[in-house]
Order: sequence, then structure tokens, then C-alpha cells
Amino acid sequence: MPVDDFKAVSGRGVQGLVTDGPLPHRVLLGNAAMLREGGIELPPDLENGLSASLADEGQTPLLLAVDGRFAGVLGLADPLREESPRLVRALKARGIRVVLLSGDNARTARAVAARAGIDEVIADVLPDGKDAVIADMRAKGMRVGMVGDGINDAPALARADVGMAMGSGIDVAMEAGDMVLLRGLPGVLTALDLSRATLANIRLSLFWAFAYNVLLVPIAAGVLLLFGGPGMSPMLGGAAMAMSSVSVVLNALRLRRAGTEHPLAA
Repeated sequence: MPVDDFKAVSGRGVQGLVTDGPLPHRVLLGNAAMLREGGIELPPDLENGLSASLADEGQTPLLLAVDGRFAGVLGLADPLREESPRLVRALKARGIRVVLLSGDNARTARAVAARAGIDEVIADVLPDGKDAVIADMRAKGMRVGMVGDGINDAPALARADVGMAMGSGIDVAMEAGDMVLLRGLPGVLTALDLSRATLANIRLSLFWAFAYNVLLVPIAAGVLLLFGGPGMSPMLGGAAMAMSSVSVVLNALRLRRAGTEHPLAA
């Protein structure tokens, strides 16, 4: 059916004129707050009845109104990724705090979090609210990594210390993130392991570079000659400096073994 005067209300739902027959119908589809703002009277037992039942099953209840009258409830749910519980367990084993940050209502978010093994839930968050939550965490001294795939996640992805956008997500999210997970959630562990291996590699290279120079520069300058020891020819000094650079490069090449996709073994 053709839709005219379409409008998406952030954090609320959508509305528009749907042509079905000779006259168009004003249709609203969204949460309870949107319908109430539109002057729609809702059944008194709706939120504690069918809506609550759908939310407890991990579905987001969407309320439908046609021409100013309540018309029904739709249950919308994204299937939980098969690897999500294993990913959460692996992150917790690394001492990482896992939080579900969602725009869904609290009951739906808690149901999904329970299936994924997530203990902490922040729900009913609008797009700008996600950005504020990330900013608050960073202000408390936390280092925050955000994983998301939708337009509502883009501000939070940009705000996080590391924004990880799903490769299956929309372009806005991928532009806002610092990295794109082309192979899905297992890439989170790969990114963590690779980043830690990179930092360890940098520290090791810096240590040996400084140790190498602290030891050999005085010898090349002739310190040992003051004590009757041997000197170092310019050719040997140049070769030693070249070997210093080669050792750093060889150390960096070890990272190739750290870049494989994590299997997320159970």
C-alpha cells in the first residue's frame, strides 16, 4: 500500500497516511508514549497484559492505531545471534564488564539479556541517551567499547573509546565506528586479542631498542678505550644499528599470528 506524509519519530515509532480504498487512513505504529502523545486511548490492561507477555518473551511490543483508534499489538524481535552467549562468557572471562544498552523497554531488554548471559541492562534509552550513557562512563574513568549496527547506535559508536560497527549494519554506523566487524561478533574477541598483542609488542620493541642503544652507543663512542678495552669500528657500529632495526621489524611480524579469527569455542 502507498504511504504518504511518512514520519519517523526517534525513539517513538512511525506514522503516515496509508491509502486503502477511496480514503487514506492515519496510521501510527510505535510505543505507548507515541500513541498517548497522539491522543490515542489505550486499553487499561494492555501494558500489564499482552504487551508485558510479549516483552517477557524478548519481543518489542509495537502498538498500532488507525484513524485515532487503538487497533492492535505487534510483537517484533530480532533473533539472538547464536554466538552471543559464548561471546559474553568469553568477555567476562577476560574481566570485561558487559552492559546491554537498548532503546527497547526494560522488560524486553532484560529478557534478551538473560538469554545472552548479560547481567547489567540499561533500557528505554533514546539515541542521544546512548551517547550520554557512554559519555558518563568515560567521565568515570572507564574505557568503553561499543558494538552496534543501527542508526540509533551511531552517536554512541562515535563517543566510545572504540566503536565497533557490525559489517551487516547500515552505512551510518560503519562510518561512525572506529572499526568494522566484517565477520560478526567473533571479531570483538579478535580485535581485543590483537590490540593487546600489539601493545605488548610495542612495549617489547621499545624495551629492546632502548636497551640496545644504552649498551652499544657508549661502546661505539669509545668508553671501553678509557679502560683499556677494545673499540668499535664504524662499520660494526652501522651493522649493529641495522640489526636493531631488523629486530624491531621481526618482533612486529609476530603479530601475524595474533590476527586470526577467534573461534568462540564454548
